[in-house]
Amino acid sequence: MSEEKQANPLFRDAMASLGAAVNIVATNGDAGCCGLTATAVCSVTDNPPTVMVCINSKSQMNTIFQENGKLSINILNHEQEEMACHFAGMTGLAMADRFTQPGWQNGQLQQPVLTNALACLEGDINDVRQVGTHFVYMTEIKNISVREDGDGLIYFKRRFHSVKNKQVPIPA
Repeated sequence: MSEEKQANPLFRDAMASLGAAVNIVATNGDAGCCGLTATAVCSVTDNPPTVMVCINSKSQMNTIFQENGKLSINILNHEQEEMACHFAGMTGLAMADRFTQPGWQNGQLQQPVLTNALACLEGDINDVRQVGTHFVYMTEIKNISVREDGDGLIYFKRRFHSVKNKQVPIPA
C-alpha cells in the first residue's frame, strides 16, 4: 500500500483523538432547509466575528448552503445527543422531519436555531473554498445567543461524550 493511502486512515485515527464540540449547522432560504452534525467548526477571528465550517464536498447539502448564503451554528449541550444523531443521518429520520423535532425556531436572520443549545450563531457565508475533500465556509456572524448553564457535548474517539460545566480550582 502506498504511503499516501496509509496516511488517510492514520490521519483519521489521529483526528479521532482530537475532541471537538458537536454542532448542528443548518440553513434556510430560497434553496430550502437542511442541516447536518459537524465537529469541523472553528473560530477564526472575533473582529469581525468569523467562524469556519467544513462540510464534505460529497454532501448534496453544499448547493443549498451556498445558494442560501446564510447558516446557523448550534453548539449542542449534552442533552441533545439524539438530535446530533438525527442530523448525522444515524437514525434514518428524513431531513424535513428533523426540523419538526422539539426546540427548533427561526433566529433573527431566519436561520434554524435550536433552543437550549449552549450557543446559537447566525451569519452570512462570505467565502467558500474547496480544500481536498471538503468545502470550507467562512461565515461572518451577525447574531449570537449564549446560554449560561448546561454541559457540553463533544465527539471523541468516534463517540459522543458529556463535558461537565464545573470549575476546577487551579493549584497555587
